[in-house]
Amino acid sequence: MATVTFVDESTAGARTPAWALQIFEERLTLRELIRRRIHQEVAEHNAASPEPRRLLVQPTSTERALNGDRGEQPRRRVDPQRQIALAEQAFRGNGFVVLVGDRQVEELDDEVDLRRDTEVTFLKLVPLVGG
Repeated sequence: MATVTFVDESTAGARTPAWALQIFEERLTLRELIRRRIHQEVAEHNAASPEPRRLLVQPTSTERALNGDRGEQPRRRVDPQRQIALAEQAFRGNGFVVLVGDRQVEELDDEVDLRRDTEVTFLKLVPLVGG
């Protein structure tokens, strides 16, 4: 079993905190690795719910009408299949590159070796101004 650590970076220097995912296979295509990452992220997003409002003093109906009741808005669900399609399109369009360890993976169907502590970096390419 491999622990794959995902890191998002951009050529502008931004870096998000890393997070890990357990994967049982030793080899996967980049397409499958992206699919699993997105499924995990979407599942976590869709499962999260805003904290119920537990206010000591509740707003009156007039206050709610004027200000809106922001705590009652339903969370928008995300479709994982759509996100996967968008990610594959971005990869093919050079929106980002993927590094597994120190090796760049160039095709979605390329297989990658997953070892015990594999780091996968998604490097978002930021276009140059005027270019």
